[in-house]
Amino acid sequence: MSEFGTFTKPGTVRLERLLPGPIERIWAYLTEPDKRAVWLAGGPMELRVGGRVELQFHHADLSAEKTPPPRYRGCEGGVSMIGEVTRCEPPRLLAYTWNNDGKASEVTFELAPQGSKVLLVITHRLPPDMGLITSVSGGWHTHVDLLMDHLEGREPRPFWTSHAEAAAEYARRLAGS
Repeated sequence: MSEFGTFTKPGTVRLERLLPGPIERIWAYLTEPDKRAVWLAGGPMELRVGGRVELQFHHADLSAEKTPPPRYRGCEGGVSMIGEVTRCEPPRLLAYTWNNDGKASEVTFELAPQGSKVLLVITHRLPPDMGLITSVSGGWHTHVDLLMDHLEGREPRPFWTSHAEAAAEYARRLAGS
C-alpha cells in the first residue's frame, strides 16, 4: 500500500501524496464531475464559497471489483452526498462540508507544485467516532490510490479489497495512538 495518512488531532486525518502534474490537471480531477467520477464520485460542484457540492458515489464503477462486502451492501446502487463549498482558491485550495450518515465534517484539498509533480494534501475533520474515522481514512487512502492509478495510466486497483485493507490498517494505527 502507499503512504498512510496521519491523525493530526482527534477526529482529523491528513493524507499527503505527490502526484504527476501539472497542478491544473490535478485541480480538474478534484472539480470536474467526469474526472472526479473515475476515482471518487461524480456530480455537480459550484466552485464558489457557499456553492453546492453533490457527490454521487458509484463504487462499482471505480474498478473491476463490482460487488461490495456485506458491510457496504447498502452502497451497491450508489450513494449521494450533499455539501457546501467553504473555501475555493483555484487551483490551490478547495474545501467543502461532508456528510457521513448524518455526521457533518469538512474536507480540505490543498495543491502545491513540486517541480513537475503536485503535492496533494487532504485534511478531513470528522466527529470523534472511531468506526467513521477508520472507514473515511481507509476511503481516502483507497480513492487517492485510484487517482494515482488513473494519472499514471494503470488499471485501477480493486476498490473494495483495497478499502478493507486500508481501513484495517488505519484501525490498527488508531488503536496504537
